[in-house]
Amino acid sequence: MATPNLQTEFVSTDNLDLLLNVLPPDVRNALHAAGELETLIEIVLDLGRRPEARYPNRAHYLTESLVSREEIQYVASRVGRFTRDNRAGIERTLHRISAIRNRLGEIVGLTCRVGRAIFGTVDIVRDYVESGRSLLLMGRPGVGKTTLLREAARVLADDLEKRVVVVDTSNEIAGDGDVPHPGIGRARRMQVPEPDHQHAAVGRRSSA
Repeated sequence: MATPNLQTEFVSTDNLDLLLNVLPPDVRNALHAAGELETLIEIVLDLGRRPEARYPNRAHYLTESLVSREEIQYVASRVGRFTRDNRAGIERTLHRISAIRNRLGEIVGLTCRVGRAIFGTVDIVRDYVESGRSLLLMGRPGVGKTTLLREAARVLADDLEKRVVVVDTSNEIAGDGDVPHPGIGRARRMQVPEPDHQHAAVGRRSSA
């Protein structure tokens, strides 16, 4: 494997203001007061518990108030439509909102995860990407698997001028909405309405 260029400049874009704008005002203000927004991973809002901000190596409560049903509805009404996998997004961004529901189907918890496109992350496996060989990415949540996959799609489409189609089950790779996030470059995106249908979508595309 080629030695990665350690001088590569990573550029991150996250449209964080659009995610903060869907949060209840007191939670949003507490996040600004806490600072460290550049390392924020996610905000957790669970009914009857204090709102929590999570960072790479720590987590802390944002307010002393307990999250109410009205606050959860406030957020849910300001993001995209929740699909069968209980995930929604914010149009033209990579942010992901996951819902926890009770037995009646009511949303009782939300995880608002910051989505970032980081350019340059693919360099460490670029020789494999360029070779056309299959590549399996494994790792615990939050280590950057989706970020690397997004960057690989962009490099293949833009730098190598390949025909690239991203089969996106939860809009995690190309963002929410019908217009793909610029993080995938010229690659195209095929949305899958239900996770169970992903294999069929891949089969149709590979035979086209």
